[in-house]
Amino acid sequence: MNNRKGRITIPTDESYVEGTKKIAELWGADAVRDCDGVKLPKNPKEIADKVYNVYFVDRGNHEWAKNNPDEWQHMFVMTPFITATESTVSVHLMDTFFDQQVKPDFSEEAVKHMEVMDRTTGQVWNEWEVDAENGNVIIKNAVPFHQYTVAFLMISLWHPVHMYNYITNNWDEPYHIMYDPYYPKTRKFIRENLQRWCDANPESNVVRFTTFLYMFTLVYNQFGKERNVDWFGYNMAVSPRMLDDFEKEYGYKMRAEYLVDQGYYNQTHRIPTKEYKDWMQFIQNFVTETVKELVEITHKNGKEAMMFLGDCWIGAEIFGVRYKELGLDALVGSVGGGVTVRMLSDVEGVRYKEGRFLPYFFPDTFFDGNEDNAVAEINNNWITARRAMMRNPLDRIGFGGYLELAAKFPKFINRVADICDEFRYIYDTVKTQTPKNFAKVAVLNAWGKVRSWMCNMTAHELWYQQSYSYQGIYEALSGLPVEVSFINFDDVKNGRLDEFDVVLNAGDAGTAWSGGEFWADEEIVTAVRKFVYNGGGFIGVGEPTALQRNGKFFQLSDVLGVDKECGISLGEDKHNLTAHAGHFIMDGIESNVDYGEDKKNIFALPEANVIDIVFSERFKRNYSVGEVKMATNEYGKGRSFYITGLPYSAQNAKLLYRAILWTAGKEDMDKKSYCTNPLTEAHFYGDRYAITNNTSEKQTTTFYDMNGVAQELILKPYEIKWLKD
Repeated sequence: MNNRKGRITIPTDESYVEGTKKIAELWGADAVRDCDGVKLPKNPKEIADKVYNVYFVDRGNHEWAKNNPDEWQHMFVMTPFITATESTVSVHLMDTFFDQQVKPDFSEEAVKHMEVMDRTTGQVWNEWEVDAENGNVIIKNAVPFHQYTVAFLMISLWHPVHMYNYITNNWDEPYHIMYDPYYPKTRKFIRENLQRWCDANPESNVVRFTTFLYMFTLVYNQFGKERNVDWFGYNMAVSPRMLDDFEKEYGYKMRAEYLVDQGYYNQTHRIPTKEYKDWMQFIQNFVTETVKELVEITHKNGKEAMMFLGDCWIGAEIFGVRYKELGLDALVGSVGGGVTVRMLSDVEGVRYKEGRFLPYFFPDTFFDGNEDNAVAEINNNWITARRAMMRNPLDRIGFGGYLELAAKFPKFINRVADICDEFRYIYDTVKTQTPKNFAKVAVLNAWGKVRSWMCNMTAHELWYQQSYSYQGIYEALSGLPVEVSFINFDDVKNGRLDEFDVVLNAGDAGTAWSGGEFWADEEIVTAVRKFVYNGGGFIGVGEPTALQRNGKFFQLSDVLGVDKECGISLGEDKHNLTAHAGHFIMDGIESNVDYGEDKKNIFALPEANVIDIVFSERFKRNYSVGEVKMATNEYGKGRSFYITGLPYSAQNAKLLYRAILWTAGKEDMDKKSYCTNPLTEAHFYGDRYAITNNTSEKQTTTFYDMNGVAQELILKPYEIKWLKD
């Protein structure tokens, strides 16, 4: 592969200039960047044409923060559930919070938004008073053995990401305090400070905003460990002034309960309430108008404005209706795999998108004796991301951290050089073509487009036991030859289903991803039934359409052909117990399918076709036994497929693709731009094919072109074989 230049961002600092120049030459880097805790060299353009410089809008100026404590940022939090054993309960607010991160706000303007709840009755409790001197709230006339909580405003003392970096790297510097641009002095300050910063950094031509105004929810407990985290959370975008203004604009009070949400904090897995969506829009409107001013200042100084998708990104929703108004030039984010590639590359409204790859060049990875692990990590990160790149590539890739640490690992440095060359070739090839898609898939959940590629996430792309069996769906989709859209239940009502071949609904019962109470809406269930009956496809994973009502758990059990036994219909005998081999979906799929955390007690309705079912070894009978794992169903002219879980693997990605083709009625697309070996995949770009080996081992596969003509191919580890049509 030819060595090319450009589209690569490399970290540097003032103490490693010559080393950076050598590695920049090897990688073909055309941009340099700093990172938290270091400074750029005096003449960074000696290394690269593009110079990114980190800029913090809401933190980093210690003098301003110290002199304006009345404009520090706030968050809404809630105490744990406290059981009253007497009629007077003294609640110490800081018992489960980290006193270096936060402190209670006992000012009059904050206390008026405090709320005590009787959690046993679910009602507001009005008999309480504040003991500010001791940091307590005293609940009076409590009902013994009822539980109570206190929701209150905290003042932020330490930015949680700075806290993490500070602890990880043993820094010794002032804590970064977040100041709030919603207050007029700070809003004026951030505009003036950006201008001063631009004047002081003429060598920087890209302002890398990290990020804008409000941090996602990240609160630590009394031991300095994470207490609450939600990468999408708005509970740190709040202040007494905001709460007052919201009430004036929307005509109702934004109660504490609407934000603390029984202690769930409206995490993204919750079905969003009207009040929470109103609050999100209120924050987004303010962030949009404020960021537009900052971008305008940036452009007037001849610099590009780049948004980092992390840290204080709340209110700047990348798939939100107002994102294009920001006027940004670029978006950059961390890449965990194919999902996060598509989360970035599918965004509209910026000129270019960049992915920061892993591992980060920090001492937790780059220490003596760990080179092979570092190489393994970059290989895994690149190969999972590359699947998505073959569908919609990023415009740039880069790395962060301390380059001097990585430079001690020559195998790692050379492997990155190879990746940079491969990325440029993929970009130059794929970006000029339109990859062939064989079906249109709509992912249906309560969030829809605003959470495109973000489904079932809690903290970016971190693994969670309760969600990996669903996240695998989106990782698979990110690299499959299908067009993916994300829709919500209003889209169903507005008639959008006919735009798609297949609708996919996946998640646990009661979550935003499955849909919960939305499945009680007769207009929605009728529309989906009609869509499938008239020839559409439906794929359900886990507990799709789940809501216990009207005699069933899966509200579209008639479409799916399966339901869940919840222990209340045991008297209804189940006789469809035989698995049938040879289904189109299972062609080339091994029998040991990985269902992840799985779902128990799924049974097949009489008309369904069972693909896989397991039986208990404890009891033997010929009815009302077994647990269905996969099934298909024909419904009018349409089809459905059900599976209990789909964590990401090469085989599961192939299984999902075949399920999409079958439910869409497109079996004739089988064996077109297709590989039989699941560890290899094919992509068609109009005049050429790319056949990828997604493993570190040599692979043999049968490849079918668009005419169904087969040939045997041998691919080297990680190889992409490009073939002319």
